Amino acid sequence: MPPAKKRARSYDSAKTRAAVLAQFGNVAEAVRGLTPDQLARPTHLGEWTVADLAGHVAWIADSLARGLDRPPAAEGRLLPHDWPFTTVALAGKIADAARETFAGAPVAELYERAGARLAEALAAHGDDRVLDLWIGPMRLGDFLVTRAVELVVHTDDLNRAAGLEIPFDRQALAACTRLLADALAVKAPGGAVEVRIPPFAVVQCVEGPRHTRGTPPNVVETDPLTWIRLATGRAEWAGELDGARVSASGERADLSGLLPLMA
Repeated sequence: MPPAKKRARSYDSAKTRAAVLAQFGNVAEAVRGLTPDQLARPTHLGEWTVADLAGHVAWIADSLARGLDRPPAAEGRLLPHDWPFTTVALAGKIADAARETFAGAPVAELYERAGARLAEALAAHGDDRVLDLWIGPMRLGDFLVTRAVELVVHTDDLNRAAGLEIPFDRQALAACTRLLADALAVKAPGGAVEVRIPPFAVVQCVEGPRHTRGTPPNVVETDPLTWIRLATGRAEWAGELDGARVSASGERADLSGLLPLMA
């Protein structure tokens, strides 16, 4: 994990909770109607099929509820912008846990069960409840922001793999964009490059001369979904630049060596 620390962005608790529940509901409504052919389709996530991916999204909700059933940790140390750097090492463990939890369960049934457990757990616990996670202790309020990230990222995965058009809750998309932008600023602290992801985020990063007035000499700009794909390894910098989905001006504006932040 990068040693540099930045002041944590604050997130509105009520909006984050509503966003997590809304985005899970969006996915649940869509995947209930998937045909056997759609469920069997491959994804760009290794050997996962659409059925595996759908099961993983249900596990995101169910595992949070399970975590709240366990005794709390004493103190939450991890912040949302630290979280992306902890995910790669646990990818296999998480995939195994998801398969074990929902092996053989019909999609509609597992989503109904996971959604009910999630709503009940969130209603019973406040933001300061500390979860004892595999990655370390984390406040529920902070961890929920990371759940918005997971749900948005995998909504996009499902849309691309199964030919769906699952909508993105605006607040969930905003939280995902902002957290990943903040993680970039943690990974490459500095003020030489301004990264703009309208309408949700602007951060400065990369060591070098800090800009204070007028148009910055090094600017990167892209849309939220392209940024999320770059930050999570779903897209390549060169390809998005060539396709005009990213604009980059200035000699320090090449972020290819810093991406992805998580994969």
